[in-house]
Amino acid sequence: MKNKRLQGKVAVVTGSSAGIGQAIALAMGQEGASVVINYHANEAPAQELKARLEEGGGKAVVVQADTGNPADVERLFRAATDAFGTVDILVSNAGIQRDAAVLDMTLEEWQQVIDTNLTGYFLCAQAAAREFTKRKVDPEARTAAGHILFISSVHDIIPWAGHVNYATAKGGVQMLMKTLAQELAPNKIRVNSIAPGAIKTGINQEVWETREGSAGMLSLIPYGRIGEPEDVAKVAVWLATDEADYITGTTLYVDGGMTLYPGFSDKGCCGNGYKRQAYRQLLYRYACYQTGPLGRFQNSVNNFANFVRPLAAELIPL
Repeated sequence: MKNKRLQGKVAVVTGSSAGIGQAIALAMGQEGASVVINYHANEAPAQELKARLEEGGGKAVVVQADTGNPADVERLFRAATDAFGTVDILVSNAGIQRDAAVLDMTLEEWQQVIDTNLTGYFLCAQAAAREFTKRKVDPEARTAAGHILFISSVHDIIPWAGHVNYATAKGGVQMLMKTLAQELAPNKIRVNSIAPGAIKTGINQEVWETREGSAGMLSLIPYGRIGEPEDVAKVAVWLATDEADYITGTTLYVDGGMTLYPGFSDKGCCGNGYKRQAYRQLLYRYACYQTGPLGRFQNSVNNFANFVRPLAAELIPL
């Protein structure tokens, strides 16, 4: 019989109706946790996840909430305690993208991302910490009063042109996590982050499902494959167990080595590897522009790609 490492725990997973959040909610439920599935606008996949967990003998509730709204966050945690009595684990995962060049980005596009991707993390962490501090835990015990886990991004340290709102929010999440970890450690509350790299989800499907987009992604990943949501979920489960009790204030990068400056893996800017990678990154950016919100530049990018692709293919063998 499988050892259920989160048996008896209650986990709130925001943005868990799809992608990484869905994989984490499923994995925690399969490890014995009762799961609060949160969605913002699309209820159907949240209900499907609930049914899947219940079919496996688990417990789950579905709660609609905008995690950037204080009243919604209060309602989310009230629903969790009404259903299961308490909360032991918070996974802040809900996030959005509103991509635009900095010269074109509206204040609304900026604020929407900051509200969800940064303020929402603060609001949920505050609500969770208020619940966790109700518990008295022996300072010498190798168990925590509660776990706060932020799902961040490699863009907490890697700049991302055309996504200044997103990258800024993720950079803020890193310092939010560290400061909360420092402040809450005396209460035996652990706070950590997971920073995924390129993961196959619906938000980037139009890139990784194409040959050019996939090649561009892989050029940034030394380990040689694009990640799956389950890669992140496995780490999230482990961080929420007592196996990771001495870990707080840490970001774990689940990125296949994306943060290892892969451009320098073949003599840096002096080797052919750098040239190959530069061309692949060009194709990746081309694929992103073709399929993403910056599509208004599609014609110019398309013309540029049509010019440079045969030239690069001749000079830089892939």
